[in-house]
Amino acid sequence: MSETSSAVRTALVIGGGISGPVTATALHKAGIQARVFEAYPGPAYGVGSNLALAPNGMAALDVIGAGDAIRAVAAPITAQSMAVNNKHLRLPGLSGVEPLQLVDRPDLHIALHDVAVAAGVQFEYSKRLIDVEEHADGITAHFADGTSATGDVLIGADGIRSTVRTLIDPNAPDAQYLRMLGFGAYLEGGSLDLAPGNMIFAFGKRAYYLYWTMPDGRIAWGANLPHEQYLSLSEARTVSNEEWLRILREVYADDIPGAELARNTKPEDLVVVGALQIMPPVPHWYRGRMVLTGDAVHAPSNTSGQGGSMAIESAIELARCLRDIDDPTAAFATYEALRRPRVEGVANRVKRMNHTKAAGPVTRAVMGVVMPMALKRMNPEKTMGHEQRFRIDWEAPVQPVRVNA
Repeated sequence: MSETSSAVRTALVIGGGISGPVTATALHKAGIQARVFEAYPGPAYGVGSNLALAPNGMAALDVIGAGDAIRAVAAPITAQSMAVNNKHLRLPGLSGVEPLQLVDRPDLHIALHDVAVAAGVQFEYSKRLIDVEEHADGITAHFADGTSATGDVLIGADGIRSTVRTLIDPNAPDAQYLRMLGFGAYLEGGSLDLAPGNMIFAFGKRAYYLYWTMPDGRIAWGANLPHEQYLSLSEARTVSNEEWLRILREVYADDIPGAELARNTKPEDLVVVGALQIMPPVPHWYRGRMVLTGDAVHAPSNTSGQGGSMAIESAIELARCLRDIDDPTAAFATYEALRRPRVEGVANRVKRMNHTKAAGPVTRAVMGVVMPMALKRMNPEKTMGHEQRFRIDWEAPVQPVRVNA
């Protein structure tokens, strides 16, 4: 643990998913003692399928010494293609950056937890936040089990359904449902001839899906099923996997290889993710001694490929601000000034892309004509360079922004 010049010495981190352990580990590196409080009973309890970490996200993990732990459990994606009307179009990529790393969420959560514990971070589970009490020199968190904890600041890393967000601002926006449910699965290769590390984004006749080959030869695939009714994770899992597979097989029946992927998936291998959601812009990132990070304040569409990476970056930038700026309000304002333009820029880039995931026959026909020309003209450096080449300079001191009285 390095020394900090900040008056902030202790932090309560609410949420033990991705941004919580990263924030706590970065705070510990900055010389601030952090404890993580998670509502679920363990570090990988009931989490979803998998996610991609972009080069910028992996570089941010390297700042806290977690990058190699994630690479050890991830599958590198070295090539990407788009499939429209059974025509495969190679997607251009950046040169000189590491590949996307695909990792199962349980593996990611456990690895981040273990890195944090090794750094000296304490975790407490089955701690569901219900209220806070602010003091002149600190803040107390009250949990549903009747216990409490006090620190200098409280950080809401509690996901897209954040309790801390509503405590900061009762009028804060809710997550926006994209009218799609997420599913994931692994299966044996079957008849697919797909090189390892190649990911295909497929626009089926009735729904979008993606698939790729794992290093061990298995095929991984994910489905975005159009569904008007919002279903939380727990609600979606009240429906049997057999019933969901029946629906998926019907939806992808006319797609190649979607039909084969759905047909060969076993009920026990299907992972139900539940509603796919994004966070619209959040007006208030902080209040008093409370601040938000990760999906609690910015959750772009999974189409962006940047959700997890943005959460990781924000966690580390927040720790830098608390390390270098005495006053929590000034630290939080500076953190927001650093992060809001970047995360909202990513969200805006993919805002329109979600509509194509449930494209009708006319839209698919247009995509089949337009996309090859668009990809030929695409400049990867201009499109993705500013996102994927971004690096956090941990050693650089943070200069505070002016806070309005």
